[in-house]
Amino acid sequence: MEKGDKKVIRGWVFYDWANSVYNLVISSAIFPIFYNKVTEAHYLEQKGAVALKENETVIVEFFGSQISSSVLFSYVLSASFLVVAILSPILSGVADYSGNKKRFLQFFCYFGSLSAMSLFFFDTNHMELSMLSVFFASIGFWNSLVFYNAYLPEIAFPKDHDRISAKGFTMGYFGSMILLILCLVWTQVLDYPAKYCFLFVGIWWAGFSQITYRVLPHNVYNRKPQKGIVSKGFKELYSVMKSFSHNKDLKIYLYSFFFFNTGVQTVMLLATIFASKEVEWPEGGDTSGLIIAILLIQILGAAGAFVMSKMSEKIGNIKTLMISVFIWILVCIGAYYFVYKPFDFYILAAVVGLVMGGVQSVARSTYSKLLPETEDHASYFSFYDVTEKIGIVVGTFFFGFMEYFYGSIRFSVISIGFFFIIGFILLFFIPKNEKLLE
Repeated sequence: MEKGDKKVIRGWVFYDWANSVYNLVISSAIFPIFYNKVTEAHYLEQKGAVALKENETVIVEFFGSQISSSVLFSYVLSASFLVVAILSPILSGVADYSGNKKRFLQFFCYFGSLSAMSLFFFDTNHMELSMLSVFFASIGFWNSLVFYNAYLPEIAFPKDHDRISAKGFTMGYFGSMILLILCLVWTQVLDYPAKYCFLFVGIWWAGFSQITYRVLPHNVYNRKPQKGIVSKGFKELYSVMKSFSHNKDLKIYLYSFFFFNTGVQTVMLLATIFASKEVEWPEGGDTSGLIIAILLIQILGAAGAFVMSKMSEKIGNIKTLMISVFIWILVCIGAYYFVYKPFDFYILAAVVGLVMGGVQSVARSTYSKLLPETEDHASYFSFYDVTEKIGIVVGTFFFGFMEYFYGSIRFSVISIGFFFIIGFILLFFIPKNEKLLE
């Protein structure tokens, strides 16, 4: 394979188009609304009631225990992130040793897409089996990204990483937005059941990924694994771990990434909960209002990824990240003090959209540029992925704890600002690096 091949790069970018529908339709928009409706309807049916009382919590049965439906959902997601954090370093070591990144990418893609499609059979009478679909789909999506991201330094030169990474995120935003609009037409205009949208996600994800698999190279470095593939995979991983102690730039960047990305992911995952609780929506307008906000974020996220990639070309990656993280700090302050009406939330959503795609895109390309000359890209990117997943677990727990401690979700939002502040400060300590100015 020739590095910089435009056909290969286009194919790599297309996986963002393929898989981002899971993140939007399943994680953010259609499935959370579907989940809330079916669990609430089941709870009311069990009670013989017509509507929830003020501040009443929806309770579901899970392995014989009574638990809040929203708490169960967050626990299942947290558990999936922990599994990914444990699995990805091990599997990436094996993938690097064997040269099988493409096979691992395909496996988790198909595993995730089939799990997403199995949500079609979601049944509140069998919550244990139903939540397995949520659990497995999350593992498939996030584990596939480890091997997908690891291809970036292999297919493109460092000077092109910002642009290509941004192009991937932009394609992802547009692709997922198209399917979300189709799902909204399906459910709101044609009045068909939302559960069919989960089939659409799986088919879209697995189907469009074929464009990627057709051109992505297999076994780039022509590895010829022998016996003991797992133990040698562990050795591969251990050598990568040791290298972090000799790479000051990369080590400090990972610390900074942990904090600012914890803030980013927590806000993205829990913004809809904040909006549904704290924004004064008109009667029955919370669902449509939130979906409008999600679409706004998608459109501006694509624009933000492009703008920040251009900015990084002019002023460098670290300064671009510092500007983006500083804006995120202002977002937390703004949400705490000013967001009460739908218009306020739309303004905030617009700002979030602009910096959301940009910070994720530049963060990925910055890490890629800081990697040493190596053939162990999957192992290195597994550490990037583990840092992200542990951050999500920490951030979501911290968010919930602050609401419990202070009795207000607004304190949760303002407290997340401290993660951004620490990440922002650590960016100052990354030594000047010519790669980050390319």
